[in-house]
Amino acid sequence: MGVAEDVAAAFAQQGAVAQSQSHYKPRAGQIAMARAVATTVEDGGQLVVEAGTGVGKTFAYLVPVLLSRRRAMVSTATKALQDQLALQDIPRLLEVLQVPARVAVLKGRASYLCLNRMEFARQHPDASGAVNQHHLAELERWATHTPNGDLAEMQGWPDQSSLEPLVTSTRDNCLGSACPQATACFVNRARSGAMVADVVVVNHHLFFSDLNVRESGVAELLPRTEVVVFDEAHQLNDIGVQFLGRQWSTRQVEILCRDLNHHATSLSLGSANWRDWIAKLLRATDDLKAMTTGGENSQTLAWSHSVPDGLDEVVWRICVQAIAMSLQQLLALLQLLHEADPQLRHLAERTKQCLEEFEFIAAPLVLQHTRWLECALHVKLFSSPLDIGKTLATHMGALPPQGEAQRAWIFTSATLGTDTDLALFRAECGLESSQVLRVDSPFDYAAQAALFIPSDFPFPMDPLHSLEVAHLAAQSARVLGGRTMVLTTSLRAMHAIGVALQQQFAITGGLDVLVQGEMSKREILSRVSNLPVEGQNGLVLVASMSFWEGVDIPGDALQLVIIDKIPFLSPDGALTQAREAQVRSRGQNPFRVFHLPHAALGLKQGAGRLIRSETDRGILVVCDPRLTSKSYGKKILSALPPMRRIPSSDDFQSELKALTKHATTDLSWL
Repeated sequence: MGVAEDVAAAFAQQGAVAQSQSHYKPRAGQIAMARAVATTVEDGGQLVVEAGTGVGKTFAYLVPVLLSRRRAMVSTATKALQDQLALQDIPRLLEVLQVPARVAVLKGRASYLCLNRMEFARQHPDASGAVNQHHLAELERWATHTPNGDLAEMQGWPDQSSLEPLVTSTRDNCLGSACPQATACFVNRARSGAMVADVVVVNHHLFFSDLNVRESGVAELLPRTEVVVFDEAHQLNDIGVQFLGRQWSTRQVEILCRDLNHHATSLSLGSANWRDWIAKLLRATDDLKAMTTGGENSQTLAWSHSVPDGLDEVVWRICVQAIAMSLQQLLALLQLLHEADPQLRHLAERTKQCLEEFEFIAAPLVLQHTRWLECALHVKLFSSPLDIGKTLATHMGALPPQGEAQRAWIFTSATLGTDTDLALFRAECGLESSQVLRVDSPFDYAAQAALFIPSDFPFPMDPLHSLEVAHLAAQSARVLGGRTMVLTTSLRAMHAIGVALQQQFAITGGLDVLVQGEMSKREILSRVSNLPVEGQNGLVLVASMSFWEGVDIPGDALQLVIIDKIPFLSPDGALTQAREAQVRSRGQNPFRVFHLPHAALGLKQGAGRLIRSETDRGILVVCDPRLTSKSYGKKILSALPPMRRIPSSDDFQSELKALTKHATTDLSWL
């Protein structure tokens, strides 16, 4: 049998997938997606699949990929999803499908313990204090038996610990083959395992950073891979642009100069005036900071011409030449001396990278790129492509090794666009010639969910808007006993709404309010997912953009999602402005062609937090009257799942009461 026949058998009522899941029922959408993936895997080419929430897209692409027995790379949006695939989903399917395959996870080097740096971490000033010393002691014990050194697997290691930079490596401080721990290095082990694996699970950040600097192994893996799958592909362009771009900062130079001074003895062997070049470099960066009026208040300067907007051309060119010349002189010195001290070789590499980044950004603007400066205490120079289309198209267009089939590229997510052909996503990713499949969610949104847009609500520009959102959330959450999540489009709104809710419930009691940032995302979701029992307070979660997607709270733990406003992109960003200009150059309207689709997609992602299973029930509230008062509101609303519309405040009151056995508050305030 071919892959398509194997896939059909796997998804049958008594097939392999049924053996891996309790209460399995064949779903037409999942099977349709699996067949499309199987065809693409066999024939090669590009497939874009938007698979609505509940379709089961993970198994829909994993089953045909595994049954094909072809070497595959799966890239995800987050490290957490990487671990879920590699430690749960793939092993479970390999067992029931009876397919032998070697599976490896490859993350960036910052995810792995560096044994060499751990030896010196206790002496670092940032490691002082009883708590830090305790964590380091636990880390040292864990290091003796961990098979892969992935810090995410260490029990008790704090999230986003300040100790991580002391016990992990970077490109700048890694000693490479000169390291005394090179043989035992967890990064090297991970790369070696990935090179011989049949299925390698990476993440988008690593994929693009590696294509840019060829540092962690993805660029070497890609030519050997027959199938590439991007899950949560809607994040590809934003992540890719971030990592394919270039940046340079005066802070980067200051750290380099500090490290050069640290190796004064070795440098003195070859030159008596190397300190002069360091001093010249620091003076030039100080001049750059002075001319850009760096200070406490950050500002962004557009840079579409030869000189950033508002800067004197002569002074700018003098600064640029002084920085470049000083870096060139230091690099020449280091290249002469790098054999005298292994550390100097790494300093030479850092200096070369610093020089290359600076010269690339300061050179004439590359076509389809944009540049800008961010000025505050330090000055940062940025150059970024407008999208990832050219880079991906280059890799997808590469010819496979002689005698091998055309490579298959699969792109999938629950939300990829608002139009039937997913034109915006495909254009940004260079996928104009791809096959497209849209699979609707199996959920009955008309029965399971309702949408309410409050009338007579202030517009988002009104200073009272956030307080009104908080008031609505407080009154509604009282009825439901919590079970409420408020999603905001900005950190400012999140803090304003969170503080207002916390103050109100501190006085009246009854509910706890969690605000993003007060504890780790994992801890927040763990608390929200646990339904309150008698005698405990219910929960209200207030969060910003990082909770708009990738958050799964099924069941009665979440029955009300409140979104403060339409998630339009900020018009002040340099990338946004460059994309607007690109659209205008084609004679199109940026608001209609660019901003509206992105806003509709963002709202669709936020709304997707509400219904996560066939038995969920809930209400979505969007506190933005522009959805009903502006002509573009209909286009944005059309992107949402087909929820019932709640026409009035009285009906909203009835819907809320229907979600709970005992309504505790009259909603006549609406």
